[in-house]
Parts: sequence; C-alpha cells; structure tokens
Amino acid sequence: MSVVIPTRNRADYLEVALASVLAQQTDEPFEILVVDDGSTDATARVVEKAGVARVHHPSPRGLNAARNAGIAATSAPLISFVDDDVRAPAGWLDAVLAGARKLDWAEALGGPIWASLEGPAPRSCGRESAPITTLDLGPRDHETDFAWGANLAVRRSAIDRVGGFDDSLPIYGDEEEWLLRLHADGGRVAYVAGAGLEHRRVGDDARLRALARAEYGRGRAARVSNRRRGIEPSLPRELRDLAGAGWHMARRRCPQGAIMVAHSAGRLVETALGPRR
Repeated sequence: MSVVIPTRNRADYLEVALASVLAQQTDEPFEILVVDDGSTDATARVVEKAGVARVHHPSPRGLNAARNAGIAATSAPLISFVDDDVRAPAGWLDAVLAGARKLDWAEALGGPIWASLEGPAPRSCGRESAPITTLDLGPRDHETDFAWGANLAVRRSAIDRVGGFDDSLPIYGDEEEWLLRLHADGGRVAYVAGAGLEHRRVGDDARLRALARAEYGRGRAARVSNRRRGIEPSLPRELRDLAGAGWHMARRRCPQGAIMVAHSAGRLVETALGPRR
C-alpha cells in the first residue's frame, strides 16, 4: 500500500499524522508520500525529519491535484489517501489491508472518521453532529455509496480505468465526483468498520470562532457541490434549515448551534450569489 498525505501549511498537524502512520506495526510493505502543495511553513523540515518521501508544488494547486501527484509518484496497487490533520490509531493500516483483501469486489474503501477536538472546544448538547467532518456507518463492513477523502483507499486499477481526481473542483465534494464516476462505470465502494482515524482540531482551531468560520466556508462549498450535481435545495428549504439551526442554538443554549447557523448562512450566501460567470 502507498499512503499519500496531501498537505499545505499545517506542519504541526502533519507531524502528528506522520508519526501515527510511521508507528503502524505491520508485516506488510508500505510507503508514505507527502505531497506538499505550496507550503511556506516548516512542512519540508517535518517531512525530512520523518524520513519519508515528498513531492513539492512550488505554488498551491489544490487538493485533487495533490492527490493526482501522489498517484503518479507511487506504485502500489492500493493507494490510501489520508488528510494531514488525522491521527491513525494502532492497527489502522492492517485493517485497511485486511478490508481490501476481504472485500475484493470493492474498488474504493473508506473507514470511520472520528472527531477529536483537543483544546478549548465549545460545549455540545449532544443533539448536533460534530463540527468537523466525521463518518460512522456502523460496526460492520458493508457496501456504501460514499466515503470521505480523509480516510479513503482506492485501487490503482480503478484509477487507471476511470481516471484521476478532477483538479478543477473546490475542496468540498472533491472526492465525491471521483466516486460518482466510479459508480457510473460499475465500480463499488465499501465501508471498513475497523479502519478508523481521528480527525483533529487543536488549540485555537478548536475554538468556536474558528470552527464557525470553517463551517461557513463548507456551507458555501456544499451549495456549489449541490449545484454541480443538479440537486440544489430550494431557497425556502435553505431558510427553514437556517431557522432550525437558530432555534436549536437558542432553545438548547448550545454553543455549537452557532456552527450549524454558520453552515446554513454560508449556503444562503452562495444561493444569493448564484452560479459564477
């Protein structure tokens, strides 16, 4: 397996991600490649210290371009893409490989993604979803439509057949387009319950303001993704969702409700702006 980690200007997160992958105890051969998408921080030093391979883009080209660079620079039949802000628990790599063997009909495999807020995170009432990307499809392996790019393994044979990732897309929905293409070509996707990763936010990144700002951007990007697929909700539906998020925040006195409001506000702004010319 090749483990490809795209990154840009998140050296502290990357250091933890690399250490967790390097610590995997396995008898199987694997390689690690960091694709540095135009970083200007200490990323190069972190990669050098870890002793793993690095592909460097002099200027940012985007997440999917980084994934494609990782595909081109590796050779293993299974490519595992992980984000630079994850931490892989012991046994993660073996679980991915075991899943790929067991579910040999699957050309893409995704595992659980658990939120890990390490710092002054806002209080949650427990009724809302995590304020960062997560995935939990249950305790058993099974077929699924989608898995998320923070923890996604794909077979090189599938990439050879349907092509690489579309590097013209924004960061939200980036892997989704590839998975839709895979499905259209008859490919299948599996969820591997034992191959989970932690998705981290640390320090100031775990504060309410930072989480809400990021969720506003995700809301706008989600609406763009809906538009691209022709499944945009109506304006009244978007307004109802915003009202529901506001009610949740006020009724439950839930600080994380502000993150839900930020997401809906982002969607509404994108709705008002309409398609770009």
